[in-house]
Amino acid sequence: MKMSRFKYVLMLSVGLCLFNSCVNHKNDVFMATQKELSSTSNQPHSYGAYIAGRVAHLRSDFNNAADYYIQALNKDPNNIELLNSIYLILTSQGRVSEAAVYAQKAIELGDKNNFAYIIIAANQIKNAQYDLAQKSVQKTNGVIYKNFISPLVLAWTYAGENHKEKAIEALDIIKKEPSLKAMYHFQAGMIYDYFGDDKNALKNYEVIVNEEKLEMSFRGLQLISNFYVRNNQKTKAVGLVKKYSDDRALADMMKRLLNSVAFQTSNTAEKLISSPQIGVAEAFFSIAATLRQGESGIDLAHMFISLAVFENPDYDLARLLLADILESREMFVEANAQYDAIDKNKESYYTAQLRKANNLVQMNDYEGAELLMKSLALESNNPQLFLDLGDVLRLNGNPKEAIVYYTKAIEATSNKNQGKWVLYYARGISYEQNNQWDLAEQDFQTALVLSQRHYAVLNYLGYSWITRGVNTEQAFSMLVDAYNQAPQDGNIADSLGWAFYRLGKYDYAVFYLEKATEAEASNPIISDHLGDAYWMNGRKNEARFQWNHALIMKDEENKLNPDAIKAKIQTGEVFNTPLKYDAKTIQETMDLISTED
Repeated sequence: MKMSRFKYVLMLSVGLCLFNSCVNHKNDVFMATQKELSSTSNQPHSYGAYIAGRVAHLRSDFNNAADYYIQALNKDPNNIELLNSIYLILTSQGRVSEAAVYAQKAIELGDKNNFAYIIIAANQIKNAQYDLAQKSVQKTNGVIYKNFISPLVLAWTYAGENHKEKAIEALDIIKKEPSLKAMYHFQAGMIYDYFGDDKNALKNYEVIVNEEKLEMSFRGLQLISNFYVRNNQKTKAVGLVKKYSDDRALADMMKRLLNSVAFQTSNTAEKLISSPQIGVAEAFFSIAATLRQGESGIDLAHMFISLAVFENPDYDLARLLLADILESREMFVEANAQYDAIDKNKESYYTAQLRKANNLVQMNDYEGAELLMKSLALESNNPQLFLDLGDVLRLNGNPKEAIVYYTKAIEATSNKNQGKWVLYYARGISYEQNNQWDLAEQDFQTALVLSQRHYAVLNYLGYSWITRGVNTEQAFSMLVDAYNQAPQDGNIADSLGWAFYRLGKYDYAVFYLEKATEAEASNPIISDHLGDAYWMNGRKNEARFQWNHALIMKDEENKLNPDAIKAKIQTGEVFNTPLKYDAKTIQETMDLISTED
């Protein structure tokens, strides 16, 4: 899909450099800090707090960074850059009421940052000071704020004052932008819904429902289906959710939403947009979601989604988006705190907990991830959960139990699912690790058919056969096929190089193994293989270098045999009995290797 001119301008115009360094910093932080530290004796006592804040800032410890900066500000109260850093960081941490105080001080000292006015307005809306919020928002300038951000916020300040028509009129400028059509009708629908104007709410909601080219978000499904149920149109509500229920990325949330809609009645369904604060949280969410689409907007997206959570702490989808942004910054502990804040009754609860478990894996807390996933598995038949749990068990050195959950994932997945091959592939790896090669081989062959010869399966099975010295010609053909599909993958280049080594074609082996090391420089298995190939080519010094290199690298897969490598270094005894093969068949397969090589 082509990006509209508006969105292109948006991505170029909104960036704030909050998380790498603060706005308007002219010097690299490390150079500046080094220079300033050389003369700390002449600095005010608070300079230590500033340095501590910078260190915390660089370590993504934003709460402590803000607190240290505040200490430093006490000695330098007119420092606009410091004020700017403080209110941005406080906002990102959800400390918006505090941020508003520092934003006001910065503005009084001449800060021209539009976002400062939005922070102040957000705090005023939270406190139902809608007239003051209007004045704050109206002080923003620039095309993005005037044509996109400010109208969305302003509309809900008018709603807070019970001015329905003014609220809708505030959105007129957004209505003019074709790429924001869905957003306009969604916001207008919510405003009419908030005021109980069912006729106009329905009119706007159904523009989104009926126009296929307009994107329907999960939040849209929640709000519109809720509207239908409250207006005695439950059949339409169920039908709408079912229309999107095959969305694999949101499968569990869709299932829970469908169950929720099915059990609700017009008497039990509660209006979701019940206050201007909840309404403006939706506006902030829409802004953040739009900004999140481009990497240049992630900093501002982080702060707008923090404003959404501030206005509506019960907003689970906002917490999901905030956690997603935190994960992109590798702030897994903070992301998990957002997941834990989601109520168990929310449609997103289960998905949030599953993502939390995946974050625990990223943090190498396999035991914690396993425990959480097993508790989730007790109340779910989700194949993705079973797959993830199998992966955790396998990574944690328990392939036997991993097989159990991979099998459950296979049984819970439809045969029509194009990704089912991954389950057989994963279970095959576990069977191999559990010394059940016959069963592993069966799963790999099944995965090969279902995946239409995906290079990962070709590589694993072909390498396994070559290593075992069986099905030589077929294995070599599979590795060439895998290489032609993914010639830049270092592990596949390693497999092809090792196949040449096992065939006794050492010049070819060196070529592909060197290519593999270029792509996977920190892989000790590849270095070991290249050392063997060098040795058989008479390049003994280079061989010893590669073997020593392999010994000092981390073996994440625990496949390296350090004692065997040390023996090769000490004795120089490297043995390889070339496999027997049909020379014509192998040559014909070699001719199929990518002409680039």
